[in-house]
Amino acid sequence: MQAEDDITGDNGRLLDELTTIVSAAAAAIVTECARSLDARIKADQTPVTAADEVAEAVILDALGKLLPGVCVVSEEATGRACPDRLPDSFVLVDPLDGTREVIAGRDEYTINIAVVLGGRPRLGIVAAPAQGLLWRGIEGRGAERLRLSPGAPASAAQARSAIRTRPAPDTGLVAAVSRSHLDRRTEALLARLPIADRYACGSAVKFCQVAEGSADVYPRLSPTCEWDVAAGHAVLVAAGGLVSTPQGAPLSYGRVAERFRIPAFIAWGDPSAAERLGG
Repeated sequence: MQAEDDITGDNGRLLDELTTIVSAAAAAIVTECARSLDARIKADQTPVTAADEVAEAVILDALGKLLPGVCVVSEEATGRACPDRLPDSFVLVDPLDGTREVIAGRDEYTINIAVVLGGRPRLGIVAAPAQGLLWRGIEGRGAERLRLSPGAPASAAQARSAIRTRPAPDTGLVAAVSRSHLDRRTEALLARLPIADRYACGSAVKFCQVAEGSADVYPRLSPTCEWDVAAGHAVLVAAGGLVSTPQGAPLSYGRVAERFRIPAFIAWGDPSAAERLGG
């Protein structure tokens, strides 16, 4: 079977296999967090720990066996050697999203894996190991949240439930905002929207809160990277939401020339609210 067929074929099977890989990485992170994290600052001034590196090693090894020959773009590996070009289909990995949360002892960090086809994330998995939760979805086939103990296979998932975004409430929107990257531009956007409540959170959990209807909008107008966004983007779209630039244009992925940077985005639960309220 060709690598392209592995990604575009039986996505239900692929979703379970990737879920099991994410679970194995979750177990590695939990184990590492019980030891010395060996936290340090990378050249781009972002933190990294031994947990990031162990999780990435687990994921890359497993992906190499599951999808031999498929291009994988992962945060730490890409920081060492950025690919010159990408095929139409590839896998985006953030082995530990929310390293600051890990260092601070919070439970909000995630593992993110997305399958990108034609510049769009079509399948996404976001796991929160410390919470024992995992959100996943496939574009056009729906999204779900499940409880999965770190290290357990996908077949052992419990409390499985379909998730769906909610219509924007007339009483005002609930905004999910970044704990560490809430900048002035984002604050200015929030001031223009009918926000009734907000809460701060680290990592891609914010996408999942919008996807399951506990929040309505997640704006981030400061730069981030594709591996931080793609998996949550896929889950949210599968649940009925959308993610776009502040101007309403689609996000595209695999932008090697920009070193996978995303300047800004807004994630909406209710697409009609995006049309009415804009950026």
